[in-house]
Amino acid sequence: MSRKIAIPIALVALIIAAYLIYAASATPSTVSIRASTTTSLYQTGLLDHLANEFRKTHPNVEIHFQAVGSGQALKLAEQGDVDMVFVHAPSLEKQYIEEGVVEKVAIFAYNYFVIVGPADDPAGVASTSSATEAFTKIYEAGERGLAKFVSRGDNSGTHVKELSLWDKAGLSPQGKPWYIESGQGMAQTLVMAEEMSTYTLSDISTFLDVKQKGQIPSLKILYEGGEELINIYSVYVVKDGGAAKEFANFIVSEEGQAVIAEYGKDRFGKPLFNPAKGNEAYLAEMWSKLAES
Repeated sequence: MSRKIAIPIALVALIIAAYLIYAASATPSTVSIRASTTTSLYQTGLLDHLANEFRKTHPNVEIHFQAVGSGQALKLAEQGDVDMVFVHAPSLEKQYIEEGVVEKVAIFAYNYFVIVGPADDPAGVASTSSATEAFTKIYEAGERGLAKFVSRGDNSGTHVKELSLWDKAGLSPQGKPWYIESGQGMAQTLVMAEEMSTYTLSDISTFLDVKQKGQIPSLKILYEGGEELINIYSVYVVKDGGAAKEFANFIVSEEGQAVIAEYGKDRFGKPLFNPAKGNEAYLAEMWSKLAES
């Protein structure tokens, strides 16, 4: 090869190498976020919807959700297996905050738990004036062989709430033949309650979602409403959250809160979750009460 030909080839090779280095530095690498979440947020599709909105301005971010009960979601953070956590069990959350496992970003949404059961309502739950009274009626009906209750039994936020209601009623159903633990997520527990014609406690969002899908045609909401059944969702990041903190900040931003306020309206005529914006002080007060209960 002549010197006249070799020089241009070497120059072209140098230009190509320089371009590849520039292209590699100019293209942002993919950032992966691992998030553990309570099943209700995942089952209803809210988190996937929020993630899609976030990625419109953060296209290089991939978010992977692992749907489990709140207790397991926090345990995954403790084990270092996730970067952020979405949960609704203040009494459990408080423990992990105090241990320094997670850093609370904010309360970002709330709705309510509901007591559901068969239409014939053998325990008379629909006529009660409080959730505690409703649980007492279920207990009494169970002891008379007239009713059963399906518990998640999985240390989820819903399970923790259920146990607190039994405790407030001064009752312990564990070990009773009419008290059944599913050990499954909310959707599966609702289907089980449908098949067995039993009572259970559910978050309203999962109940509406599963109901619309036709999986629980006979189950009805028999008791709802009131502070006693408020269901508060918070987002946490593990130390040095990085991109996870950005996603959490998006969720509590005006844009993220607007997404939550609209989610579900097209399917149910009302949102499945209420955004926290505008009720921060009240929700913080309620969270503190629940954390101590």
